[in-house]
Amino acid sequence: MFYKSRTKSKELITLELLDKRMTLPTDNKRYYLNLKKGYEGEMLFDSHMGKLQCECLILNDLLLKFNNNTFQLDSLMIAQGQINVYEVKNQEGDFYYEEEKFYKKPRIETINPLHQLSRSESLLRQLLLSLGYKLQINASVVFVNPNFTLYQAPLDKPIIFPTQLDQYMNHLNAIPSRLTENHKRLADQLLASHITDSPFSKLPSYDYNQLRKGITCSECRSFSALTTKKKYICNTCQHQELLNDAVLRNIKEFRFLFPDKKVTTNIIYDWCQIVPKRRIRNILLHNFTKIGANRWSYFE
Repeated sequence: MFYKSRTKSKELITLELLDKRMTLPTDNKRYYLNLKKGYEGEMLFDSHMGKLQCECLILNDLLLKFNNNTFQLDSLMIAQGQINVYEVKNQEGDFYYEEEKFYKKPRIETINPLHQLSRSESLLRQLLLSLGYKLQINASVVFVNPNFTLYQAPLDKPIIFPTQLDQYMNHLNAIPSRLTENHKRLADQLLASHITDSPFSKLPSYDYNQLRKGITCSECRSFSALTTKKKYICNTCQHQELLNDAVLRNIKEFRFLFPDKKVTTNIIYDWCQIVPKRRIRNILLHNFTKIGANRWSYFE
């Protein structure tokens, strides 16, 4: 069972929202696309893990710290007598392994995920010992993209390839596992140790005035739309949404990007652009609590 489900990081959500409304600097754009692809790969891995029949507790996206060393675990599985740790990769294309290094063909060196895995495994083992647990840790790098190939793959390294995922899940199901309160206690301790604000965040600076205003389509992200009394209709993909829902979705985006700004009728009217101010005010009155009166009022 998923004891800690995977959710998009605050960093990924922020970059997604900014990418719709501004031109991200090249480095930030590349970083955003890598984050997005990584998240998609992790969700693909979760779809396999979600089919497990054995007793286990799965904790996703743990950010932990031990002895001033921060480390991230894409997925951790607690079973009877052991912990399985996974470094999930969504790379695609032709790669090869040579002298402890990973290369993308023809010869572009990339980060060796086995080194990342080894560091995380070591720090996790030390953390568990400090909590009073001495458990077997099985750590693996999992490549999930079906278009990934690794030439000269070492046979003695803990690597799971896309074609092996189903077989590997069958292997896990075949291992007897009975969980106790101690396993749940360990899971709770790891959750309590989880760091919510990543120190590795790489967000560009932005302000309200530089962002494009308007309601974006929830399907294709287009700004081109028409509105009726009840509906928001995208001119690009023809997706339809209740107008109130579209406005509320964009209010949520505004509050996420600008948590320190007060939600007022005027600013949400400016943020959405295509909805009459009276309609904006009615939506705010029905869905939020009004604070103050007249020109000084705002909504929470």
